Amino acid sequence: MVAIGTELLLGQIVDSNSARIGQTLAANGFSSYLQLKVGDNHDRIVAALRLALEDADAVITSGGLGPTQDDITREAIAEVSGRRLHEDPGVRSVIEELFAARGRPMSANNYRQAMVPEGATVIEQRKGTAPGLIVPVGDKVIFALPGVPYELDDMLANEVLTELRLRRNDATVIRSRVLRTWGLGESRLAELMAPRFDELEGSNVTIAFLASGIEGVKVRFTVGTASESEALELLGREEERARQLLGDYVFGVDEDTLESVVARLAIAEHVSIAVAESLTGGMVASQLVRVPGASEWFRGGVVSYATAVKEQLLGVTASSVVSEDAARMMAEGVARLIGSDIGIATTGVAGPEMLEDQPVGTVWIGMSYRGRSEARKVQLLGDRERIRTYATATALDLIRLTLSGSGRGFTAF
Repeated sequence: MVAIGTELLLGQIVDSNSARIGQTLAANGFSSYLQLKVGDNHDRIVAALRLALEDADAVITSGGLGPTQDDITREAIAEVSGRRLHEDPGVRSVIEELFAARGRPMSANNYRQAMVPEGATVIEQRKGTAPGLIVPVGDKVIFALPGVPYELDDMLANEVLTELRLRRNDATVIRSRVLRTWGLGESRLAELMAPRFDELEGSNVTIAFLASGIEGVKVRFTVGTASESEALELLGREEERARQLLGDYVFGVDEDTLESVVARLAIAEHVSIAVAESLTGGMVASQLVRVPGASEWFRGGVVSYATAVKEQLLGVTASSVVSEDAARMMAEGVARLIGSDIGIATTGVAGPEMLEDQPVGTVWIGMSYRGRSEARKVQLLGDRERIRTYATATALDLIRLTLSGSGRGFTAF
């Protein structure tokens, strides 16, 4: 993978494209050997492409296909492949039609995007104006993709993967399944999964871990089999074995999120939820309303950041606002105020300084449900934003554990 753009080297833009390309390739059974970043310099792009081609059968570039003078990926690929650039009338027509459909004037430099190396295959642009390219280099290939992420993703998922499978010339079915977890670090998960690693050595199943912030740590299984049904059967068996090893630290599969799982449980249990937030400042509510149809079970929330708001709106009388009593009263108060079955509350010290002689990362999460209330203390690590983010996810996970009847949830209900 060669990511092109001086802005990447300057740190003005984070190279998320290479990460997504790598994830997509791995999930489809292709090995990545090298990732490079290079600025908008013709000679350096040429050198990077030649270096990458020395070690790989295929190179995927991102960026440098736009209409401006610094978009020189086409020219560099033409030099590396020994092909001349020519204007593709079909691409020119598509670009003209796109601008006409949007009612926007078209600058002459947009025609640069119609320049294509001779013998290259154009990847249709369905999301923007810069087409992608498939350029043979001997028995190898360069895929040139736009730098705009959603444009790149579309081409990668369709034309690039299709071409790579054809070039691999095998009938292997590659499928993956991701188990999503919360509550354990990556190293501890790997330790728990160690017996399965040993059992799978030399098999057609691979396991990988990916720490993903508020999404928890993902455990990805990838299998290569002769048929779709065999792949799904094998993935099902691996999921069952992993759940035996990891227990209720697994909260979902593939596209599940903590908030979507909470939503399903709330609907199944016919309960409504309200939140009272201090250190998370509305983050719990924000995550919950990401779920379509949240109005069916989410009633609302109160950001009770100031002590006076906790006291006046939620009826908190605790001497300390970072305490078990405060968290419990906040949960009771918001459930009463908004009229929900469940009240969930967060209070604590996000930093950067201690509060009430309590260390940064001290978080209390309270819950009120079925006439009872309880609070739990957790100690989180990291900077201010990480503590707030992890407190949000931990609150969601405690709702999940409680509604699912797990022994790790709140116990008074």
